[in-house]
Amino acid sequence: MDKLKHLQFSDIDFNDVFFDSLKSDYAHGFIEWINKKINDNTQYAYVLYDENNKIDGFMYLKIETGVIDDITPSLPHANYLKIGTFKFNPRGTLRGQRFIKKVFDHAINEKVNGIYVTAFGKHHALIELFRIYGFNLYGKKTSINGEENVLLRSMDKTSLTGNLLSDYPYIRNSVNQRKYLLSIYPEFHTRLFPDSRLINESPNILQDVSHSNSIRKIYICAIPKAIQIQPNDNIVIYRTTDNNGPAHYRSVITSICVVEAVRNINSFNNEDAFIDFCKRYSVFSEKELRQHYRHKRYPYVISFTYNLALPKRLNRAILINKIGLNSSERWSIMQLTNEQFNHIIELSNIDESIIVN
Repeated sequence: MDKLKHLQFSDIDFNDVFFDSLKSDYAHGFIEWINKKINDNTQYAYVLYDENNKIDGFMYLKIETGVIDDITPSLPHANYLKIGTFKFNPRGTLRGQRFIKKVFDHAINEKVNGIYVTAFGKHHALIELFRIYGFNLYGKKTSINGEENVLLRSMDKTSLTGNLLSDYPYIRNSVNQRKYLLSIYPEFHTRLFPDSRLINESPNILQDVSHSNSIRKIYICAIPKAIQIQPNDNIVIYRTTDNNGPAHYRSVITSICVVEAVRNINSFNNEDAFIDFCKRYSVFSEKELRQHYRHKRYPYVISFTYNLALPKRLNRAILINKIGLNSSERWSIMQLTNEQFNHIIELSNIDESIIVN
């Protein structure tokens, strides 16, 4: 299984063949840029290693403040997150999403006005990945290395489109939008939400680079109420007790997600269609998924985006005593009132810049 690490430049092997294409694309200045960063111990990048410990991905992020005038047209004065250098070898996995999620983690943390990236037109798949998550063609950058496209993602909440992925990671919180609590057993929760660990302190979301830290998720269950959930509903993830202590203190809410789709397993035309829908985003192996399809014991398939790991986890006791959840009700799937959802946001110490009211 591959690994994503946040490393100083001096700890990265830039002689790895992975960098050959970058050295070719940026023949003028790339080596000099690397050497400058290596000599600065404040410079870090994300590096993806494969199962053989070979480099399979690299991303460098940089905060820029002011007018960006080395592109046409210039970007107006603001705070920007620049994706300075980005490449990964796709292998039909969620690698691109894992990097994109880190981009947005940094953007929210740094409260930037926009994110931009430059890419040569030949990198079609990379450009399409950015477009999926709300980046639009802004202009061009011309240098001695050639002409690149400039893609810009605004972080202004007033410019949201209503598209779940284009608006990621923002969470809409209108009074007409439904909210649910969804319970997940610990063994599945850890695999789905690796940066929503069971701790009371805030995790360092910028340093957490767990292998499953991607944007889209699939959850398969047998809870009949699942069919009530609709696209764009908000879901609060509730991790049930791990039996290492009283459930009042070991069961906690950990994350907020937004529903993409809910399907019955019988809605798929065949087994392969079900596998194709689930295999990249589910915790289950293809073999396990095929067994699920044939046995039909878990008929509900919930697809959602993983938007936020809660800085402060609220345990069952707090959810009952302060949020007002009914202790006698079954918590497998429970609809929340607007007041309960807003109280969760308040007590979880969420950066409310990610919430769109």
